[in-house]
Formats: sequence, structure tokens, C-alpha cells
Amino acid sequence: AEKVLGYDLLSLCLEGPRAELDRTRHCQPAVFVASLAAVEKLNHQRPEVVESCVAAAGYSVGEFAALVFAGALGFAEALYAVKVRAEAMQKASEAVPSGMLSVIGRREANYKFACLEARKHCESLGIENPVCKISNYLFPDSRVIAGHLQALEFLQENARKYYFTRTSMLPVSGAFHTRLVEPAVEPLAEVLKSIEIQKPLVCVYSNVDGKKYMHAKHIKKLLVKQVVSPVLWEQTMHSVYERKQGTEFPYTYEVGPGKQLGAILKKCNLKAWKQYNHVDALEDEEAAET
Repeated sequence: AEKVLGYDLLSLCLEGPRAELDRTRHCQPAVFVASLAAVEKLNHQRPEVVESCVAAAGYSVGEFAALVFAGALGFAEALYAVKVRAEAMQKASEAVPSGMLSVIGRREANYKFACLEARKHCESLGIENPVCKISNYLFPDSRVIAGHLQALEFLQENARKYYFTRTSMLPVSGAFHTRLVEPAVEPLAEVLKSIEIQKPLVCVYSNVDGKKYMHAKHIKKLLVKQVVSPVLWEQTMHSVYERKQGTEFPYTYEVGPGKQLGAILKKCNLKAWKQYNHVDALEDEEAAET
């Protein structure tokens, strides 16, 4: 990873500084590498789990890790594509004051109407062609809304009107998965043109439509589209765990930093979550002592 990126990712992950690691250009490669490191750890501890895997999915940049795991992309090429994607997304997000707002709403919440009114508010402030839209579908009654900062501030101030029970700004630098990061599309498309992509060995589900990737061309097209399209994670969970009544649910392993995807799975599908495990790349204490 250090050779591909040109900086010491390991020390940045372990020692910080935190502010540098949180920057999009460093954070995306870190999540990608840490996710695959966790896969290696799982493979070392329980190889039968990896061998019997039937499907994979990754959230946003995690999709690149899922495709490497599935044999569709090589590690070094995928990391280079992630580096280009992260740097281009950071640059695009610095051009416009924008961000992402995590929202939990009541059943009556109408996210699209709230976004429409927030855009009108931006227009009244003189912002031309404002952006405010759902960028991530997390679980029932939870969305991430992304766009101009003024739109997100408007939504926070009027949360009660739209039946939002909780809103919090995400610690990201821009409105990812909207057209505000459109300038990142071309650099990523260029890199993917030069990368050899294979058909995945296990099913990999796309963030763009929640369906399985079919072939190499499909992967190239959707990885580019994903940058400016909403992440359909809730829909993906339904696709992955669709089962005939009475069929047992598979074991699920979340590999990489954090347990957020497990928390989302619990809200989307409690039965599937009961077979959930988390694997972090960091060594646990028992392993370190032996």
C-alpha cells in the first residue's frame, strides 16, 4: 500500500494525526486496506468461512474491497483507483461548501419534500442550481441527505416540521454521492479504463442498484456511476438476504473498521443479524499475547 500511495499508511492509521486520517484522500485508502486486512485475518483464523462465502457487498469505497475479495480486481490496481477516487472527491468537495447530514425520521417523514424545500431556501439565498438530496439509504426511517451546507442547516433548523427525530452532520468534507462531486467521475473513469477486471468469483452487489454485478464492463460503468449516485444500502441488504420462508440465514461477517454495517443490518433484518460477526484488522489482545 505504501508503494502505491506514496506515504506510510500504517503509521497514519495507528499513530495519526487523526485530522489527517479523517481527510477523504487518506480515509478512503485506509478503509479499503483495513477491510482487506480484516479479510486476511478472518482467512487466517477461519479459512472455511472465506472458502464457503457466497456473496459480498461493500459500502461506498468498501465496494472496491468487496470486488478485490471476489477476484474481480487486483489489490494494487484497486488501491490506485481508490487513491485517485479519494483525491478527486476531496478536491471536488473543497470547491463548494457542502456536506452530509444523517437523519432518523418518524414514519411520516417525507425526505424528498424536505429536500425540495431546502433547495428552495438555497435559491432564496442566491445559490444557483442548489443540491440537496438523499445520498444514502441506510435502514427503514434512516437516510443520509447530502448537498449545500445552507440546505443542510435549513433541514436541521426545521427538523420538527419534517418529522426528523434526530439529525447529525457527518465528519466528511463534501456532498458525496451527489452531482457536487461530479469532477471526480472523469479521473476515476480514466483509471478504470486501464485496469483489467474479471468476472467476480462470488456474487458482489452494487451500491448503485442493489443488484449483482454481471460482468467486467458492468463493474467499470457502475463504479464510476457510484460516485454521484445514492448508496442503496438498505435495498442491497434486502437483495442479499432474500430467502424462501423457512430457509436458514447465512453467517455474515463485517470485515474492517467499525461495526456500523452490523448496526444497519440489525435494523434491516433481525434474523440475518443474529448470525452476524465483526472482524477488525487490529490484533486482539489474546492473539497478541500468544
